[in-house]
Amino acid sequence: MRSDHDTAIADRPVAPAPAPSQQHPPDRDRDSRRARRRGRVGKVAMYALLIVMSVPFVYPLLWMVFSAFKPANEIFAIPPALFPREWTLDGVARIFTAQPFAQQYLNSLYIAALVTIGSVVVGALAGYAFARIRFPFASWLFLFLMAGLFIPTEVTIIPIFRWVASLGLMNTHVPLIILPVLGPGSIVAVFIFRQFFLSLPEELEEAGRLDGLGRLGLFMRIAFPLAGPAIAAVAIMKFLVSFNMYFEPLIFLRSEHLFTVGLGLTGYQDHYGEPLYNAQIGATALTVIPVLIVFLLAQRQFVEGLSRTGLKG
Repeated sequence: MRSDHDTAIADRPVAPAPAPSQQHPPDRDRDSRRARRRGRVGKVAMYALLIVMSVPFVYPLLWMVFSAFKPANEIFAIPPALFPREWTLDGVARIFTAQPFAQQYLNSLYIAALVTIGSVVVGALAGYAFARIRFPFASWLFLFLMAGLFIPTEVTIIPIFRWVASLGLMNTHVPLIILPVLGPGSIVAVFIFRQFFLSLPEELEEAGRLDGLGRLGLFMRIAFPLAGPAIAAVAIMKFLVSFNMYFEPLIFLRSEHLFTVGLGLTGYQDHYGEPLYNAQIGATALTVIPVLIVFLLAQRQFVEGLSRTGLKG
């Protein structure tokens, strides 16, 4: 039988046990905090390493920018200094007075834009044909096309020059636009698009055929809209090459107002034929801006497009 004392103890309300978080922090929470702390330390160390590694690449660009504000004698000072000891705007002013640099800059921009658009269109169409359309000798024709990469431009420039002269296109921008789009320079674009289209699942096209799409409809509505990474890769490469063209403008152009920036940079000279180094370096720094903007806008797609070119062959 239970005694009154036992009954009183049993009837006494029992206080709730304190929550585990109120007693001691669990080991899991401690491990979580340590992992987060290690993660933050690792990120800081990684960014610090990247900053140190970027110095050899960023320093020359900064040196070019600040050298435009230096007198000519400071550009070749030893040891070289990043910031000018004596600031001057003489070099910056000569960028636009010694040469029609603004016109040359616009020439390069619109030529590079047209070449980029044309290369994307031609490369996508040809790459899709090699990847998806079965026709006789397709593999041999593609191999023959790739062999064009081994032919230097200097070897073919004489017959091309005579052909352009016979058409009356000398001292115009037409050969600077047509040749990169339809010449050997577009082979890389065809290769990138072909490899990308090979990596697309065939089920996508089968679904399109069930919806009644023809070959052009499959390309326009399925394949090309999915080719963003390949488009970005081709666009960046073609824009970079076209904007910095030098050899072709040197061959086909004669008038200063038709020059591109690559050719115009060689014309910064004083009355005695000596180079205007501060103006030339400042103009060179300005030519980096469009390429840098294009790359920053499409860098992720550019890397993805290059990585996918080797998925299938």
